[in-house]
Amino acid sequence: MSAATLAGSIEEQATAGGPRNEEELDLLLSEPSADALAALDKLDSNLVVLGVSGKMGPSLARMAVRALDELNSPHRVYGVARFSQPGTRERLEEWGVRTITCDLLDRTQLASLPDSNSVIYMAGQKFGTTGNQHMTWGINTYLPALVCERYLNARIVAFSTGNVYPLVPVVAGGPLESDPLDPVGEYAMSCLGRERIFDYFSRRHGLRCAIVRLNYAVEMRYGVLVDIARQVHAEQPVTLDMGAANVIWQGDANAQAIALLDHCAAPPFVLNVTGPETVSVRRVAQALGGMLGKEVRFSGEEAPTALLNNAAKAAQLFGYPRVSLHQMLQWIADWVQNDGASLDKPTHFETRDGSF
Repeated sequence: MSAATLAGSIEEQATAGGPRNEEELDLLLSEPSADALAALDKLDSNLVVLGVSGKMGPSLARMAVRALDELNSPHRVYGVARFSQPGTRERLEEWGVRTITCDLLDRTQLASLPDSNSVIYMAGQKFGTTGNQHMTWGINTYLPALVCERYLNARIVAFSTGNVYPLVPVVAGGPLESDPLDPVGEYAMSCLGRERIFDYFSRRHGLRCAIVRLNYAVEMRYGVLVDIARQVHAEQPVTLDMGAANVIWQGDANAQAIALLDHCAAPPFVLNVTGPETVSVRRVAQALGGMLGKEVRFSGEEAPTALLNNAAKAAQLFGYPRVSLHQMLQWIADWVQNDGASLDKPTHFETRDGSF
């Protein structure tokens, strides 16, 4: 039975009420977009995904496998990580991803990885930075230099974050890619360091790359909207310290990242990846309260600034995300109400001092 037959397309799930279990959710998250298919149709080598075992990596790698299968491509997807979480490697192998266990900070292990002309770089550290700053800087800044040296002749799509921007007035609509960067906290500073390393290798050595400034990927088990929905469902106060955010369906974020293989350039091509709305935390909580049949309580007050991201350029390139904000809210409310699985990893999006 094909993936499309089992879970239905995004359009079919929209009318059917959304995925009912993790199997259907994983299929939905890995549905290739037309832009992702177009980029992978030009692939001239196997695709290597570095740091594949995080929250987004498995669905991105599976999306690439499904796209290459649909295109009848001879190329394969290699997923590289330490695989410290039980079951991740086995699940990826079942999906057709060829996995390689590797400590990317080990030069010898990194050198032994397959050659490739196309790399997606997803390695990074955020949570646990406080008290362990040296490791965050090592992973977020030193490791990119090693990868740039190893894959200097490849196209590299590198994940970054909107945390490299400062807190901005909510009414301003979020920073553009060309706006000044002013990260708050060591995690965000190390992410800017990651970008600067890719920029250095691109300008100094001609490395072709694209940088993805992401705020915030959402699916039913994890994300800003899930944090709010679980607070509402548990009748806990929803904090308003960060009164606004940007969100995007994780499948759309991954599809745009894959499509950016077509846009790698020297100097780097930079793209904000998120949804088009500036999302009010208060409004979202109230909407979820209505869907969940819960009275909503709040704590704190909205500040005039927030960590935001303007995705006008991404919308011009790839159009509106396939899954709308309202659709995400409906699916998440249904998932939470039916005790769907959770990664139990709060995003801490409300953090304003950059300490993670």
